[in-house]
Amino acid sequence: MTPPQTPEEPVDDIRSDEEQFARPAELFYGNVHEFVVDRFAYFFTRPAPGTGQVWCPEWYRHAQALSRLDSIWRAWEHLRFDPAFGMSNWWVHHVDPNMRALLDPVTGPFARCAGGHQPAEPLPVMTAPDGLFTDQRLSGLPFVDPFSLD
Repeated sequence: MTPPQTPEEPVDDIRSDEEQFARPAELFYGNVHEFVVDRFAYFFTRPAPGTGQVWCPEWYRHAQALSRLDSIWRAWEHLRFDPAFGMSNWWVHHVDPNMRALLDPVTGPFARCAGGHQPAEPLPVMTAPDGLFTDQRLSGLPFVDPFSLD
């Protein structure tokens, strides 16, 4: 028995649909700096004295702040296309927790910047003993859990 015939979509139309689907949505902002300066800075007011919050105008000099704000920007770029819950999701799951962490006067990256930018001091670290960690990028090597070693 022969399967029923259905009209075939032209190959060019299929290819075009696949290319459009595979192509990432065009970014509104070229980078996190543009986003922060043009949009994000207007969502918040400067923390007032007594609020316990600290912001550093040189946010880009703080690795944690740069990473968090970059994440906020990338989430905004993606979620702005969701007309139903995109911006709510962005605020509740991305902006609010990250801003609490960024503006925290004790543990936030700007904690030392209340009187102006102060460079952050990284955590002290010591080099681990040889052989404790393996390069996970190399194929064929088993994963070694460093916490299972005595």
